[in-house]
Amino acid sequence: MSYGCTHMETIRPVVPSAKGCEECLKMGSEWVHLRLCRSCGHVGCCDDSPHRHATAHFHATRHPIIEGYDPPEGWGWCFVDEMMVDLPDQTPQSGPIPRYI
Repeated sequence: MSYGCTHMETIRPVVPSAKGCEECLKMGSEWVHLRLCRSCGHVGCCDDSPHRHATAHFHATRHPIIEGYDPPEGWGWCFVDEMMVDLPDQTPQSGPIPRYI
């Protein structure tokens, strides 16, 4: 699955930045699913969510790979190469994550 991705070396073990979308929690907004940046641990909401914070984080930082985080889904996505990637591990959740939508 990740054979064409040229960004696998950017994957790091990370600590999630929040128990939900970091920006949505600050603004009191809702999300659909969460995505975890595997470069820095930023938790953002998916593109089906109103604010698309995970994609916004990619555009701001150029950190290429996210993990499906809520619920833990075990898949990765490279924004640059626009493809699914096999992750070397899965990031554990740090306690229950509030549900919104």
